[in-house]
Amino acid sequence: MDVIIDFMLDPAGAAVVLFALFFGLLALGTPISIAIGVSSVVTGFAYLPSSVISFVSAQKMFSGIDSFTLLAIPFFVLAGNIMNKGGIAIRLINLAKLLGGRMPGALAHTNVLANMLFGSISGSSIAAAAAVGGVMGPLQRKEGYDPAFSAAVNIASAPTGILIPPSGPLILFSLVSGGTSISALFLGGYLPGILMGLSVMMVITFFAVRRGYRTEGSVGWSEVLHVIWQALPPLLMIILVIGGIAIGAFTATEGAAVAVLYSFVLSLMYRMASLQEYLEALKSSAVTSCSILFLIAASGIMSYVMTIAGIPDVIAEAILTFDNPIVILLVMNVCLLIIGFFMDLTPAVLIFTPIFLPIATEIGIHPVHLGIIMIFNLGVGSMTPPVGSVLFVGCAVANLRIDQVVRPILPFFFATSVALLLTTYVPWITLALPRFLGLM
Repeated sequence: MDVIIDFMLDPAGAAVVLFALFFGLLALGTPISIAIGVSSVVTGFAYLPSSVISFVSAQKMFSGIDSFTLLAIPFFVLAGNIMNKGGIAIRLINLAKLLGGRMPGALAHTNVLANMLFGSISGSSIAAAAAVGGVMGPLQRKEGYDPAFSAAVNIASAPTGILIPPSGPLILFSLVSGGTSISALFLGGYLPGILMGLSVMMVITFFAVRRGYRTEGSVGWSEVLHVIWQALPPLLMIILVIGGIAIGAFTATEGAAVAVLYSFVLSLMYRMASLQEYLEALKSSAVTSCSILFLIAASGIMSYVMTIAGIPDVIAEAILTFDNPIVILLVMNVCLLIIGFFMDLTPAVLIFTPIFLPIATEIGIHPVHLGIIMIFNLGVGSMTPPVGSVLFVGCAVANLRIDQVVRPILPFFFATSVALLLTTYVPWITLALPRFLGLM
Protein backbone atom coordinates (compact mmCIF):
# COMPACT_ATOMS: atom_id res chain seq x y z
CA MET A 1 0.00 0.00 0.00
CA ASP A 2 2.84 2.37 0.91
CA VAL A 3 4.43 1.68 -2.49
CA ILE A 4 1.22 2.69 -4.24
CA ILE A 5 0.95 5.87 -2.16
CA ASP A 6 4.58 6.77 -2.92
CA PHE A 7 3.93 6.19 -6.63
CA MET A 8 0.86 8.45 -6.53
CA LEU A 9 2.77 11.20 -4.70
CA ASP A 10 4.91 11.59 -7.81
CA PRO A 11 3.06 13.90 -10.26
CA ALA A 12 3.62 11.54 -13.18
CA GLY A 13 2.40 8.59 -11.10
CA ALA A 14 -0.64 10.57 -9.97
CA ALA A 15 -1.44 11.36 -13.61
CA VAL A 16 -1.18 7.67 -14.55
CA VAL A 17 -3.45 6.61 -11.66
CA LEU A 18 -5.97 9.41 -12.27
CA PHE A 19 -6.41 8.85 -16.00
CA ALA A 20 -6.16 5.04 -15.75
CA LEU A 21 -8.99 5.02 -13.21
CA PHE A 22 -10.98 7.52 -15.28
CA PHE A 23 -10.77 5.62 -18.58
CA GLY A 24 -11.14 2.28 -16.77
CA LEU A 25 -14.43 3.40 -15.25
CA LEU A 26 -15.59 4.69 -18.64
CA ALA A 27 -14.76 1.32 -20.18
CA LEU A 28 -16.97 -0.33 -17.55
CA GLY A 29 -19.88 1.86 -18.62
CA THR A 30 -19.77 4.31 -15.70
CA PRO A 31 -21.37 7.71 -16.43
CA ILE A 32 -18.63 10.19 -17.25
CA SER A 33 -19.39 12.59 -14.38
CA ILE A 34 -19.23 9.72 -11.86
CA ALA A 35 -15.98 8.49 -13.44
CA ILE A 36 -14.46 11.97 -13.10
CA GLY A 37 -15.52 12.30 -9.44
CA VAL A 38 -14.49 8.81 -8.29
CA SER A 39 -11.08 8.82 -10.02
CA SER A 40 -10.35 12.29 -8.62
CA VAL A 41 -11.30 11.43 -5.03
CA VAL A 42 -9.32 8.16 -5.09
CA THR A 43 -6.23 10.00 -6.36
CA GLY A 44 -6.77 12.71 -3.75
CA PHE A 45 -6.45 10.16 -0.92
CA ALA A 46 -2.69 10.11 -1.54
CA TYR A 47 -2.43 13.82 -0.70
CA LEU A 48 -5.09 14.50 1.91
CA PRO A 49 -6.79 12.55 4.74
CA SER A 50 -10.08 10.93 3.81
CA SER A 51 -12.14 13.37 5.91
CA VAL A 52 -10.40 16.37 4.34
CA ILE A 53 -10.66 15.18 0.73
CA SER A 54 -14.37 14.43 1.25
CA PHE A 55 -15.01 17.93 2.59
CA VAL A 56 -12.89 19.64 -0.06
CA SER A 57 -14.53 17.60 -2.85
CA ALA A 58 -18.00 18.72 -1.76
CA GLN A 59 -16.77 22.30 -1.47
CA LYS A 60 -15.24 22.24 -4.98
CA MET A 61 -18.42 20.76 -6.46
CA PHE A 62 -20.57 23.56 -5.09
CA SER A 63 -18.09 26.34 -5.84
CA GLY A 64 -17.66 25.02 -9.40
CA ILE A 65 -21.30 25.69 -10.28
CA ASP A 66 -21.74 28.81 -8.12
CA SER A 67 -21.47 31.21 -11.04
CA PHE A 68 -23.89 33.71 -12.52
CA THR A 69 -22.24 33.36 -15.94
CA LEU A 70 -22.92 29.63 -15.89
CA LEU A 71 -26.66 30.32 -16.01
CA ALA A 72 -26.20 31.29 -19.65
CA ILE A 73 -25.81 27.63 -20.62
CA PRO A 74 -29.29 26.40 -19.50
CA PHE A 75 -30.86 29.48 -21.10
CA PHE A 76 -29.12 28.95 -24.45
CA VAL A 77 -30.04 25.25 -24.33
CA LEU A 78 -33.70 26.16 -23.74
CA ALA A 79 -33.67 28.78 -26.51
CA GLY A 80 -32.28 26.20 -28.95
CA ASN A 81 -34.92 23.63 -27.98
CA ILE A 82 -37.76 26.15 -28.35
CA MET A 83 -36.51 27.13 -31.80
CA ASN A 84 -36.22 23.50 -32.78
CA LYS A 85 -39.86 22.95 -31.81
CA GLY A 86 -41.17 26.30 -33.04
CA GLY A 87 -40.67 26.00 -36.80
CA ILE A 88 -37.63 28.25 -37.02
CA ALA A 89 -35.37 25.58 -38.55
CA ILE A 90 -37.43 25.29 -41.75
CA ARG A 91 -37.24 29.07 -42.35
CA LEU A 92 -33.46 29.00 -42.05
CA ILE A 93 -33.29 25.97 -44.35
CA ASN A 94 -35.29 27.86 -46.99
CA LEU A 95 -32.82 30.75 -46.70
CA ALA A 96 -29.90 28.31 -47.02
CA LYS A 97 -31.51 26.89 -50.19
CA LEU A 98 -31.56 30.40 -51.57
CA LEU A 99 -27.87 30.92 -50.81
CA GLY A 100 -26.57 27.53 -51.95
CA GLY A 101 -28.99 26.68 -54.74
CA ARG A 102 -26.75 27.71 -57.64
CA MET A 103 -23.83 25.43 -56.69
CA PRO A 104 -23.25 21.80 -57.78
CA GLY A 105 -24.77 19.53 -55.15
CA ALA A 106 -27.12 22.33 -54.16
CA LEU A 107 -28.97 20.39 -51.46
CA ALA A 108 -25.71 19.35 -49.76
CA HIS A 109 -24.52 22.98 -49.74
CA THR A 110 -27.93 23.93 -48.37
CA ASN A 111 -27.40 21.43 -45.53
CA VAL A 112 -24.07 23.07 -44.60
CA LEU A 113 -25.42 26.62 -44.72
CA ALA A 114 -28.53 25.61 -42.75
CA ASN A 115 -26.34 24.02 -40.06
CA MET A 116 -24.25 27.17 -39.88
CA LEU A 117 -27.34 29.36 -39.56
CA PHE A 118 -29.30 27.14 -37.17
CA GLY A 119 -26.22 26.23 -35.14
CA SER A 120 -25.32 29.87 -34.74
CA ILE A 121 -28.80 30.59 -33.39
CA SER A 122 -29.29 27.50 -31.22
CA GLY A 123 -25.66 27.27 -30.05
CA SER A 124 -25.76 23.49 -30.36
CA SER A 125 -24.22 21.21 -32.97
CA ILE A 126 -26.45 18.32 -31.86
CA ALA A 127 -29.63 20.43 -32.23
CA ALA A 128 -28.49 21.54 -35.68
CA ALA A 129 -27.68 17.97 -36.79
CA ALA A 130 -31.08 16.74 -35.62
CA ALA A 131 -33.22 19.62 -36.89
CA VAL A 132 -31.51 20.22 -40.24
CA GLY A 133 -30.68 16.57 -40.94
CA GLY A 134 -34.28 15.57 -40.30
CA VAL A 135 -35.47 17.96 -43.02
CA MET A 136 -32.62 17.75 -45.55
CA GLY A 137 -32.02 13.98 -45.43
CA PRO A 138 -35.32 12.96 -47.12
CA LEU A 139 -34.99 15.79 -49.69
CA GLN A 140 -31.49 14.65 -50.67
CA ARG A 141 -32.55 11.00 -50.81
CA LYS A 142 -35.42 11.97 -53.15
CA GLU A 143 -32.98 13.77 -55.47
CA GLY A 144 -30.74 10.70 -55.73
CA TYR A 145 -28.02 11.65 -53.25
CA ASP A 146 -26.14 8.81 -51.60
CA PRO A 147 -27.68 8.59 -48.06
CA ALA A 148 -24.27 7.95 -46.47
CA PHE A 149 -22.82 11.02 -48.25
CA SER A 150 -25.77 13.17 -47.12
CA ALA A 151 -25.37 12.00 -43.53
CA ALA A 152 -21.62 12.72 -43.67
CA VAL A 153 -22.31 16.26 -44.91
CA ASN A 154 -24.78 16.88 -42.09
CA ILE A 155 -22.45 15.45 -39.43
CA ALA A 156 -19.35 17.31 -40.68
CA SER A 157 -21.07 20.70 -40.87
CA ALA A 158 -23.04 20.55 -37.60
CA PRO A 159 -20.00 21.38 -35.36
CA THR A 160 -19.90 24.86 -36.91
CA GLY A 161 -22.68 25.57 -34.39
CA ILE A 162 -20.26 25.42 -31.46
CA LEU A 163 -17.85 27.88 -33.07
CA ILE A 164 -20.32 30.41 -34.46
CA PRO A 165 -21.89 32.06 -31.37
CA PRO A 166 -23.72 31.68 -29.11
CA SER A 167 -21.74 28.69 -27.89
CA GLY A 168 -22.05 26.83 -24.59
CA PRO A 169 -18.52 25.33 -24.83
CA LEU A 170 -17.02 28.81 -25.27
CA ILE A 171 -18.84 29.95 -22.12
CA LEU A 172 -17.41 26.92 -20.29
CA PHE A 173 -13.92 27.75 -21.55
CA SER A 174 -14.33 31.31 -20.28
CA LEU A 175 -15.20 30.04 -16.80
CA VAL A 176 -12.48 27.38 -16.60
CA SER A 177 -9.79 29.68 -17.99
CA GLY A 178 -10.34 32.22 -15.24
CA GLY A 179 -12.60 34.75 -16.93
CA THR A 180 -11.52 35.07 -20.57
CA SER A 181 -13.85 37.61 -22.23
CA ILE A 182 -16.99 35.85 -23.48
CA SER A 183 -17.60 38.69 -25.94
CA ALA A 184 -14.13 38.24 -27.44
CA LEU A 185 -14.56 34.44 -27.58
CA PHE A 186 -17.94 34.77 -29.29
CA LEU A 187 -16.67 37.15 -31.96
CA GLY A 188 -13.44 35.17 -32.32
CA GLY A 189 -15.48 32.09 -33.30
CA TYR A 190 -17.14 33.63 -36.37
CA LEU A 191 -14.34 33.38 -38.95
CA PRO A 192 -13.08 29.92 -37.82
CA GLY A 193 -16.70 28.66 -37.89
CA ILE A 194 -17.20 30.04 -41.41
CA LEU A 195 -13.83 28.56 -42.46
CA MET A 196 -14.94 25.17 -41.15
CA GLY A 197 -18.17 25.40 -43.14
CA LEU A 198 -16.32 26.45 -46.32
CA SER A 199 -13.92 23.50 -45.99
CA VAL A 200 -16.91 21.13 -45.95
CA MET A 201 -18.43 22.90 -48.97
CA MET A 202 -15.19 22.48 -50.96
CA VAL A 203 -15.37 18.71 -50.46
CA ILE A 204 -19.05 18.73 -51.44
CA THR A 205 -18.26 20.60 -54.68
CA PHE A 206 -15.59 18.03 -55.60
CA PHE A 207 -17.89 15.04 -55.11
CA ALA A 208 -20.94 16.80 -56.58
CA VAL A 209 -19.10 17.42 -59.85
CA ARG A 210 -17.86 13.81 -59.95
CA ARG A 211 -21.29 12.33 -59.22
CA GLY A 212 -23.35 14.76 -61.25
CA TYR A 213 -25.41 16.22 -58.40
CA ARG A 214 -27.32 19.10 -59.95
CA THR A 215 -27.99 22.69 -58.99
CA GLU A 216 -31.38 24.03 -58.04
CA GLY A 217 -33.43 26.00 -60.55
CA SER A 218 -33.59 29.77 -60.56
CA VAL A 219 -35.93 31.53 -58.15
CA GLY A 220 -38.03 34.62 -58.85
CA TRP A 221 -37.46 37.87 -56.96
CA SER A 222 -40.83 37.65 -55.20
CA GLU A 223 -39.90 34.26 -53.72
CA VAL A 224 -36.43 35.52 -52.78
CA LEU A 225 -37.91 38.45 -50.86
CA HIS A 226 -40.51 36.16 -49.23
CA VAL A 227 -37.83 33.72 -47.99
CA ILE A 228 -35.61 36.52 -46.68
CA TRP A 229 -38.59 38.13 -44.93
CA GLN A 230 -39.48 34.82 -43.22
CA ALA A 231 -35.89 34.19 -42.10
CA LEU A 232 -35.24 37.75 -40.94
CA PRO A 233 -36.81 37.50 -37.43
CA PRO A 234 -34.67 34.53 -36.30
CA LEU A 235 -31.56 36.11 -37.83
CA LEU A 236 -32.25 39.32 -35.92
CA MET A 237 -31.79 37.33 -32.72
CA ILE A 238 -28.10 36.92 -33.55
CA ILE A 239 -27.74 40.68 -33.91
CA LEU A 240 -29.73 41.32 -30.76
CA VAL A 241 -28.05 38.77 -28.49
CA ILE A 242 -24.46 38.68 -29.79
CA GLY A 243 -24.45 42.41 -30.57
CA GLY A 244 -25.76 43.21 -27.09
CA ILE A 245 -23.10 41.04 -25.45
CA ALA A 246 -20.34 42.49 -27.67
CA ILE A 247 -21.14 46.14 -26.92
CA GLY A 248 -21.64 45.45 -23.23
CA ALA A 249 -25.38 46.16 -23.16
CA PHE A 250 -25.90 42.98 -21.17
CA THR A 251 -23.94 40.00 -19.87
CA ALA A 252 -23.85 36.56 -21.51
CA THR A 253 -26.42 35.31 -18.99
CA GLU A 254 -28.76 38.21 -19.65
CA GLY A 255 -28.23 37.72 -23.40
CA ALA A 256 -29.18 34.04 -23.03
CA ALA A 257 -32.36 35.03 -21.17
CA VAL A 258 -33.19 37.48 -23.96
CA ALA A 259 -32.64 34.63 -26.46
CA VAL A 260 -35.18 32.46 -24.59
CA LEU A 261 -37.77 35.26 -24.53
CA TYR A 262 -37.17 36.11 -28.19
CA SER A 263 -37.40 32.49 -29.37
CA PHE A 264 -40.58 31.98 -27.31
CA VAL A 265 -42.22 35.06 -28.86
CA LEU A 266 -41.18 33.90 -32.35
CA SER A 267 -42.63 30.43 -31.81
CA LEU A 268 -45.92 32.03 -30.67
CA MET A 269 -45.94 34.27 -33.74
CA TYR A 270 -45.37 31.32 -36.09
CA ARG A 271 -47.95 29.22 -34.16
CA MET A 272 -46.00 26.05 -34.88
CA ALA A 273 -45.48 24.77 -31.35
CA SER A 274 -48.08 23.21 -29.06
CA LEU A 275 -48.19 23.25 -25.26
CA GLN A 276 -46.91 19.66 -25.25
CA GLU A 277 -43.91 20.68 -27.38
CA TYR A 278 -43.10 23.54 -25.01
CA LEU A 279 -43.18 21.10 -22.10
CA GLU A 280 -40.91 18.70 -24.01
CA ALA A 281 -38.49 21.56 -24.70
CA LEU A 282 -38.44 22.45 -20.98
CA LYS A 283 -37.92 18.82 -19.96
CA SER A 284 -35.14 18.25 -22.50
CA SER A 285 -33.42 21.50 -21.46
CA ALA A 286 -33.62 20.58 -17.77
CA VAL A 287 -32.07 17.13 -18.38
CA THR A 288 -29.28 18.55 -20.57
CA SER A 289 -28.54 21.39 -18.14
CA CYS A 290 -28.41 19.04 -15.15
CA SER A 291 -25.97 16.77 -16.98
CA ILE A 292 -23.72 19.71 -17.86
CA LEU A 293 -23.83 21.18 -14.35
CA PHE A 294 -23.05 17.83 -12.73
CA LEU A 295 -20.10 17.44 -15.11
CA ILE A 296 -18.85 20.88 -14.15
CA ALA A 297 -19.23 20.09 -10.45
CA ALA A 298 -17.30 16.80 -10.77
CA SER A 299 -14.63 18.46 -12.91
CA GLY A 300 -14.06 20.96 -10.08
CA ILE A 301 -12.77 18.04 -7.97
CA MET A 302 -10.53 16.80 -10.78
CA SER A 303 -9.06 20.27 -11.39
CA TYR A 304 -8.27 20.61 -7.67
CA VAL A 305 -6.66 17.17 -7.42
CA MET A 306 -4.60 17.76 -10.56
CA THR A 307 -3.40 21.07 -9.11
CA ILE A 308 -2.29 19.67 -5.74
CA ALA A 309 -0.65 16.73 -7.51
CA GLY A 310 1.22 19.05 -9.88
CA ILE A 311 -0.04 17.21 -12.97
CA PRO A 312 -0.50 20.30 -15.22
CA ASP A 313 3.07 21.39 -14.49
CA VAL A 314 4.47 17.97 -15.43
CA ILE A 315 2.52 17.86 -18.70
CA ALA A 316 3.49 21.46 -19.49
CA GLU A 317 7.18 20.72 -18.88
CA ALA A 318 6.99 17.63 -21.11
CA ILE A 319 5.39 19.54 -24.01
CA LEU A 320 7.60 22.63 -23.60
CA THR A 321 10.72 20.49 -24.04
CA PHE A 322 10.12 20.77 -27.81
CA ASP A 323 11.11 24.46 -27.56
CA ASN A 324 9.50 25.34 -30.92
CA PRO A 325 6.08 27.07 -30.75
CA ILE A 326 5.05 25.55 -34.11
CA VAL A 327 5.82 22.03 -32.90
CA ILE A 328 4.21 22.70 -29.51
CA LEU A 329 0.99 23.85 -31.19
CA LEU A 330 1.05 20.77 -33.42
CA VAL A 331 1.47 18.49 -30.39
CA MET A 332 -1.40 20.25 -28.61
CA ASN A 333 -3.61 19.84 -31.70
CA VAL A 334 -2.81 16.14 -32.01
CA CYS A 335 -3.50 15.62 -28.29
CA LEU A 336 -6.83 17.48 -28.49
CA LEU A 337 -7.89 15.58 -31.62
CA ILE A 338 -7.16 12.26 -29.91
CA ILE A 339 -9.00 13.44 -26.78
CA GLY A 340 -11.96 14.40 -28.99
CA PHE A 341 -12.08 10.87 -30.42
CA PHE A 342 -12.65 9.38 -26.96
CA MET A 343 -14.26 12.11 -24.88
CA ASP A 344 -17.29 14.33 -25.21
CA LEU A 345 -16.72 18.04 -25.65
CA THR A 346 -17.91 19.38 -22.29
CA PRO A 347 -15.74 17.24 -19.97
CA ALA A 348 -12.78 17.65 -22.32
CA VAL A 349 -13.00 21.45 -22.02
CA LEU A 350 -13.32 21.22 -18.25
CA ILE A 351 -10.44 18.79 -17.77
CA PHE A 352 -7.87 19.94 -20.30
CA THR A 353 -8.21 23.74 -20.26
CA PRO A 354 -6.23 24.01 -16.97
CA ILE A 355 -3.54 21.79 -18.53
CA PHE A 356 -3.11 23.57 -21.87
CA LEU A 357 -3.69 27.17 -20.76
CA PRO A 358 -0.30 27.55 -18.96
CA ILE A 359 1.44 26.05 -22.01
CA ALA A 360 -0.31 28.48 -24.35
CA THR A 361 0.54 31.42 -22.07
CA GLU A 362 4.18 30.32 -21.99
CA ILE A 363 4.51 30.42 -25.81
CA GLY A 364 2.52 33.64 -26.22
CA ILE A 365 -0.85 32.26 -27.39
CA HIS A 366 -3.77 34.51 -26.45
CA PRO A 367 -6.44 32.75 -24.30
CA VAL A 368 -9.12 33.65 -26.89
CA HIS A 369 -7.06 31.98 -29.61
CA LEU A 370 -6.51 28.92 -27.42
CA GLY A 371 -10.25 28.69 -26.68
CA ILE A 372 -11.12 28.62 -30.37
CA ILE A 373 -8.36 26.07 -31.11
CA MET A 374 -9.67 23.78 -28.35
CA ILE A 375 -13.33 24.04 -29.35
CA PHE A 376 -12.45 23.59 -33.05
CA ASN A 377 -10.42 20.47 -32.22
CA LEU A 378 -13.11 18.98 -30.02
CA GLY A 379 -15.77 19.89 -32.60
CA VAL A 380 -13.89 17.83 -35.19
CA GLY A 381 -13.68 15.07 -32.56
CA SER A 382 -17.47 15.16 -32.08
CA MET A 383 -17.99 13.87 -35.64
CA THR A 384 -15.60 10.92 -35.31
CA PRO A 385 -15.99 7.51 -33.64
CA PRO A 386 -16.05 6.07 -31.05
CA VAL A 387 -17.61 8.81 -28.89
CA GLY A 388 -18.71 11.46 -31.43
CA SER A 389 -22.06 12.79 -30.19
CA VAL A 390 -22.84 14.53 -33.48
CA LEU A 391 -21.91 11.33 -35.34
CA PHE A 392 -24.46 9.34 -33.30
CA VAL A 393 -27.23 11.92 -33.79
CA GLY A 394 -26.51 12.31 -37.51
CA CYS A 395 -26.59 8.54 -38.06
CA ALA A 396 -29.79 8.18 -36.03
CA VAL A 397 -31.52 10.92 -38.05
CA ALA A 398 -30.40 9.31 -41.33
CA ASN A 399 -31.34 5.77 -40.14
CA LEU A 400 -27.83 4.52 -40.91
CA ARG A 401 -25.26 2.51 -38.96
CA ILE A 402 -22.08 4.30 -37.90
CA ASP A 403 -19.89 1.98 -40.01
CA GLN A 404 -21.83 3.07 -43.13
CA VAL A 405 -20.91 6.72 -42.54
CA VAL A 406 -17.29 6.43 -41.37
CA ARG A 407 -15.76 6.12 -44.86
CA PRO A 408 -17.78 8.98 -46.48
CA ILE A 409 -16.91 11.28 -43.57
CA LEU A 410 -13.10 10.85 -43.94
CA PRO A 411 -12.67 13.51 -46.71
CA PHE A 412 -14.59 15.99 -44.55
CA PHE A 413 -12.42 15.12 -41.55
CA PHE A 414 -9.24 15.87 -43.51
CA ALA A 415 -10.68 19.11 -44.93
CA THR A 416 -11.77 20.40 -41.53
CA SER A 417 -8.37 19.39 -40.11
CA VAL A 418 -6.71 21.66 -42.70
CA ALA A 419 -9.06 24.47 -41.64
CA LEU A 420 -8.09 23.74 -38.03
CA LEU A 421 -4.38 24.07 -38.85
CA LEU A 422 -5.05 27.39 -40.59
CA THR A 423 -6.92 28.63 -37.51
CA THR A 424 -4.08 27.43 -35.28
CA TYR A 425 -1.18 28.96 -37.18
CA VAL A 426 -2.89 32.15 -38.42
CA PRO A 427 -4.07 33.88 -35.22
CA TRP A 428 -5.54 36.75 -37.26
CA ILE A 429 -8.47 34.48 -38.28
CA THR A 430 -9.55 34.29 -34.64
CA LEU A 431 -8.40 37.63 -33.24
CA ALA A 432 -9.27 40.04 -36.09
CA LEU A 433 -12.92 40.67 -35.15
CA PRO A 434 -12.41 41.01 -31.36
CA ARG A 435 -9.51 43.44 -31.94
CA PHE A 436 -11.43 45.42 -34.55
CA LEU A 437 -14.30 45.94 -32.11
CA GLY A 438 -11.96 46.81 -29.24
CA LEU A 439 -12.65 43.74 -27.10
CA MET A 440 -8.96 42.84 -26.69
